[in-house]
Amino acid sequence: MSLIKWIEFQILGDERGSLVALERERNVPFDIRRVYYIYKTEQGVSRGYHAHRNLRQVAMCVAGSCKMVLDDGFQREEVVMDCPTRGLLIESMMWREMHDFSEDCVLLVLASEPYLESDYIRDYQKFVAECRHEG
Repeated sequence: MSLIKWIEFQILGDERGSLVALERERNVPFDIRRVYYIYKTEQGVSRGYHAHRNLRQVAMCVAGSCKMVLDDGFQREEVVMDCPTRGLLIESMMWREMHDFSEDCVLLVLASEPYLESDYIRDYQKFVAECRHEG
C-alpha cells in the first residue's frame, strides 16, 4: 500500500485567476488547528526529520517545489510536490523529510493540532521502534 495519499483540491475562479478553498470536513479530513508555511529555504538545506504521534497534516506547495519523503517504519516513499491544487495527506506516526526546495518554494501545512513538543519523535531509531511495537 502506498504511503502517498493526495487530496485534489477543486480549482475555483474565472478569467481573473484561480482560487483554492480549504475547508475542514469538505476537502481537509480534520479540524484545522494550526497553519504554517515554510519559505526561503536555502539551497541544499533539508527539513523535517521527525514524526508525530497524533498530529495529522496536509502539506502543499503553493509555489515552487520540493521533495517529500514519507516513512511508516516499514517502507519509505518519496514524491515531488509541485502543484498548488494538490495536497499530501500525512497521517500520524509517519516520518517526514523535505529535500530539494526550489528557490521560490512555499510549502503550506495544515495541522490537526496546535504545536506540542511532546507529540514529536525526532530520533529515527526511536520512531522505528515505536512503529514496530504498535504493529
